[in-house]
Amino acid sequence: MEGHVFGRETGSPPRAASRQIALTLLACNGIAAIWDLHIAAGDTYAAGKREMAECFIEIAEAAEREWFTRCAASADD
Repeated sequence: MEGHVFGRETGSPPRAASRQIALTLLACNGIAAIWDLHIAAGDTYAAGKREMAECFIEIAEAAEREWFTRCAASADD
């Protein structure tokens, strides 16, 4: 099935996989992981690898959601 990655039309990994990768990257690199993912997405897109760039963006967005959730939880304490 050409054009299908991870069983979907786009190149994005399933949301659960994106979240797990994001959690791992946040644990290793903190908030810098989000920036690094966006940079990687831009570089990859510029190299003509749109589907891979979409994967990086999906993971970056998952990391951002997790980061903001953690910040909100900390603010409530």
